[in-house]
Amino acid sequence: MVDTLIQRRQQTNRTLVMDNSIWYLENIDVTGIFCPEKLGNALEEHDQKVFKKGEYIYLPDQSSDKIFFMTKGRVKIGNYSDSGKEITKAILNKGEVFGELSLVGEDTRRDFAFAMEETTVCAISSSEMTSLIRDHSSLSMFMMKIMGSRVLEMEQRLESLVFKDSRTRIIEFLLDLANKKGERVGFERVVRKFITHQEIANLTATSRQTVTTVLNELRTKNLLTFNRKRLLIRDMEKLRSEMTS
Repeated sequence: MVDTLIQRRQQTNRTLVMDNSIWYLENIDVTGIFCPEKLGNALEEHDQKVFKKGEYIYLPDQSSDKIFFMTKGRVKIGNYSDSGKEITKAILNKGEVFGELSLVGEDTRRDFAFAMEETTVCAISSSEMTSLIRDHSSLSMFMMKIMGSRVLEMEQRLESLVFKDSRTRIIEFLLDLANKKGERVGFERVVRKFITHQEIANLTATSRQTVTTVLNELRTKNLLTFNRKRLLIRDMEKLRSEMTS
């Protein structure tokens, strides 16, 4: 009975989070809001910055007064444990928004944002965004979708940590990554800019050695291939069946 309830909950979460990576652009010109070359001087508090690979966009305890929209690059969101261990919360790509907790009363950052490669972001102050939300109902819905989807993603990760073994968590992560960030190539799916084994370990609460072992096993079974630049999943359904084997 408990297993059935968990399965239903996970299926609902997957449906709500959605299977593609462009839902946040539906019905609203997000680029026009965050990058106001289209809007002239409508947003005086707009700021655009380029961060080099390895730079922090913000750190824990810094003022939480801006929301960021990424127009180029990749950003890691995470924090550090009391022992100094890095905890990865998310890896975001072009077109995604971060720093949104400043809209719900966060005065100082609780996590960090780190540029994994050269990254361009457009920033808007929290006060300006609040004003825009009051004037545009579609923008309000957009921000609710962002926050809701991230809560559901964290719930999924917690459920996986509690109820699933390391191998299953890693395979589930690969499937989720392919659904959200992958491109269909015939019957296969390719994820470009594949992340490192350590980053997968951080996101799945496993070890780098375990990730390497599972990936090599799946490659030996000809279910996927990978290198530093891309992941290619040959058959999504066969890979999914590995979670129950």
